[in-house]
Amino acid sequence: MLSPLLLVGLGVAVFVGFNIGGSNTGVAFGPAVGSGAVSKLVAGFLMTGFAFLGGWTVGRRVVTTLGSNLVRGDPFTLPVSIGVLFFIGGALFVSNVLGVPASTSMTAVGAIAGLGLARNALATDVVLEIVSWWIVAPLVSFWVSGMVGRYAYDAIEERVAVDTSDGSLFTVDRSGIPTPQLADETTPREATGVVLVVAIACFMAFSAGASNVANAVAPLVGSGQLSMNAGILLASGAIGLGALTIARRTLDTMGEGLTELPLTAALVVASVSATLVTALSAIGIPASFVVIATMSTVGLGWGRATRAEGSLVVDADAVEDLTEPDVAIDDLYRPWTTLRVVVLQNAVPAVATVGAYLLFSVW
Repeated sequence: MLSPLLLVGLGVAVFVGFNIGGSNTGVAFGPAVGSGAVSKLVAGFLMTGFAFLGGWTVGRRVVTTLGSNLVRGDPFTLPVSIGVLFFIGGALFVSNVLGVPASTSMTAVGAIAGLGLARNALATDVVLEIVSWWIVAPLVSFWVSGMVGRYAYDAIEERVAVDTSDGSLFTVDRSGIPTPQLADETTPREATGVVLVVAIACFMAFSAGASNVANAVAPLVGSGQLSMNAGILLASGAIGLGALTIARRTLDTMGEGLTELPLTAALVVASVSATLVTALSAIGIPASFVVIATMSTVGLGWGRATRAEGSLVVDADAVEDLTEPDVAIDDLYRPWTTLRVVVLQNAVPAVATVGAYLLFSVW
């Protein structure tokens, strides 16, 4: 029999995972749904499957970091685990309501670090390692995306086609052994573009699972209330529930937002961000996909803007060939908007850290 307190803990963990699935599915599959490559239902199932795969393979190390290594000793009793999860889930819920692009991983680390500070048991070496990667990874994301934007963006855009023709993309030849083949109106370039969009979306879902399953269940796994396997299954199921329900609204938002962020740019940001998040998760670092993706977006816009600015000196008439029609340089890179977003991304984790510290100082 499960105790009522454990049921509360499981419910809070599901709530956190549910919100993660709702927000991350739009980020991962927005371009694929917006381009017509997959439906919302298919996107939800793909998000569920690949998030589980990421959590089951790479995400275990992040669960260990948050549940065992961040705070010395054995601090995660069941009530404490529920308190930490309430801060994580509450901060995530408030950020979603306010439209603040907060990092779930940073919020989770902040809440657990607040506990460690209050109990004088914080593993400062682990915290410093995590924070150092939080500084390095966004900078790497910015510069890699910036170089792509400045030197390779146009070449990538020329090779990516996602304007889908009428009818099915593939048909099945049933004259012998059933074999999939391109439909009559589908060009190889179109098929390649669509497959690329979906493949990158699945990679993003994998990286989201690798990084975020720990945010939902690490305290419960650390307290011994759940085994590692059971925790990953619970978190993945909750993420899938969010992906198949509330994510439909975020998918609409991301699909409509493609007019401001071209699909080619979205694919570059997704590739760079997912690669960095997966690499960090593999070494047990709870990475912030939100922050890394934001800096990738900023870096890509900066790279394209600096190229356009450089072209103004050489040949003012050539600027239109290097940027999208009717897109000004200020629309590619906005320093003050970037500063505001970065400040807000750090505000929610800071609130969670301070709140957890105050709670566990008197508990």
